[in-house]
Amino acid sequence: MCGIAGFIGNKLISETRVNKTLDIMKNRGPNFSKQICYEFSNKLRINLLHSRLSIIDLHERSNQPLQIENDIIIFNGEIYNARELTQNLKQKNIELKTQSDTEILLRYYQLYGENCVNYFEGMWSFAIFNIKTKKLFLSRDRFGEKPLYYYKNKDGFFFGSETKFIRCLSGENFEINKKRINKFLSFGYKSLFKDNESYFKNIENLPKSFNFIIDDKINVSSKKYWSPKLEINNSLTTNEASKQIQDLLIKSTEMRMRSDVPVSFCLSGGVDSGALASIAVKKLNRKISTFSIIDTDERYNEKNKIEKVLYDLKTDHEYIQLDKKNFIEDLEKLTLYHDGPVLTVSQFIHSKLMRSISSKNIKVAISGVAADEIFTGYYEHFLLHLNYIKKENNFNLNQELWKKNILPLIRNEKLKNPNLYIEDNKTRDHIYDGYLKNCHVLVDPEQYQFNEEDYKTDLFSNRRLNELFHEITPSILHNEDLNAMCNSVENRSPYLDKDLVNFCFSIPPDLLIQKGYGKYLLRNSMKDILIDEVRLDYQKKGFNCSIDTLVDFSDPQITNYLKEDSEIFEYVNKEKMEKLLKSGLKDNRLSKFIFTFLTCKQFLDNYERY
Repeated sequence: MCGIAGFIGNKLISETRVNKTLDIMKNRGPNFSKQICYEFSNKLRINLLHSRLSIIDLHERSNQPLQIENDIIIFNGEIYNARELTQNLKQKNIELKTQSDTEILLRYYQLYGENCVNYFEGMWSFAIFNIKTKKLFLSRDRFGEKPLYYYKNKDGFFFGSETKFIRCLSGENFEINKKRINKFLSFGYKSLFKDNESYFKNIENLPKSFNFIIDDKINVSSKKYWSPKLEINNSLTTNEASKQIQDLLIKSTEMRMRSDVPVSFCLSGGVDSGALASIAVKKLNRKISTFSIIDTDERYNEKNKIEKVLYDLKTDHEYIQLDKKNFIEDLEKLTLYHDGPVLTVSQFIHSKLMRSISSKNIKVAISGVAADEIFTGYYEHFLLHLNYIKKENNFNLNQELWKKNILPLIRNEKLKNPNLYIEDNKTRDHIYDGYLKNCHVLVDPEQYQFNEEDYKTDLFSNRRLNELFHEITPSILHNEDLNAMCNSVENRSPYLDKDLVNFCFSIPPDLLIQKGYGKYLLRNSMKDILIDEVRLDYQKKGFNCSIDTLVDFSDPQITNYLKEDSEIFEYVNKEKMEKLLKSGLKDNRLSKFIFTFLTCKQFLDNYERY
């Protein structure tokens, strides 16, 4: 994992500005940093900056920028199947200079051009410049695990792993994207990744699964290189699907454990992370370290289930106990590093997990991101499933199992109606569930709107694909990358494997929920691998905590901070906010909004410090 930044155009970037940019890239790459700069006869200039976090081939020969013949690469991420790709290079008698995946990537580009990305299993954002053609090739991985931003103006084209790199390298003052702030306050985090905007005007995300080419005239062309395969295989049985999931997940986990530095696992009390840790120990015979967050609030406390997994696996483990210490200071530092608001309480506590992992000098953390979206892990998925099987003979049985096992666990009133989608398959009000209450506190709330992509005709699959590509997973990936990089840790996600995702969306949707269990096929595939007390537990607490665990709202320092003058009150009505705080925070939606308010306030108050 590393930091990258660069520029192609006719502007001379001063050495001072380059060095300042490299300096703020150090969190992403503390082990080595450097730039390469070329100037051509037509006044075209190229600057390529890199900061390295050494994970594979720790030798200095793998430092970047890496140049082979006419091609120069800067790369952020990991190509997990580099070992397999090496065999192809050896068969072509290509002699490698390093043992790094960076060189493998560049060699594949030299062999296959833009199509090189089709050979990779991994996460990446990279830039390759050819000195002869003077073309810059940018690419971002299939799921958007690794960030890449860009900005084009009259001088040329800037890019970087974080918006602050572009802001620093360009030397320009960027206006805040007020519409995005207001959208976040109005609708919450699920609304933010339906477009490619950032929190700064004119700086955009390079879309996931896309390649960009910038020529010497600074013309930009783009191409989407991958989409998931979505054809249903109706001949699949439960046992066949479970066996294939087990094989694919073991393979994906093994690849993502490849490292020349220690690897750790983020462990909650749920199936997702427990499955990965259990595969590592029981199928891959690895000794691992695990880390967990503990909240004293019983709604989120999973210590009992975590202890069962730990007893079963005998891992080296560390608990991180949540408390109210330094909340405002920690949120300020984190928001400043994020160059934008922290999107949820879950992502705030994830940063504590990364800090603890880093303190043990561990550089790789593996987590269960996207298992919910792929395998049906949310309570809403039961309602989508009931709608999908509404004409089947097993509908009544599934509804009764839902009433018995799932209904008692649900707190959201909207999701207590088993016929939610049967009565209205266009209902989406619950997705931005805080909107009606949030908008009453806002000065000028965004007008309600909801849009989604049409991937498939069946609503059950289509909603999960929207969660995976536009609503839930992108926000988690965005924040977890920044949390990890803030602490110089590389985060890896075995569930985001292209073969696994393609297979899961080929499974007949009626098989995904069975016997009252969401994630039934994942659970079934983990039989005799993950301990049954966790594998067969109906309850989903999720990686979360109560805001009351983190913030003492009776503390005068906190209440005064909430009321002090700030740009946030251009968006939020101050008097209404004070009334809301006095009313108590028993409603979970209000607690979420308070956190959103706090982190937006921190961002607006401090962003100019970078």
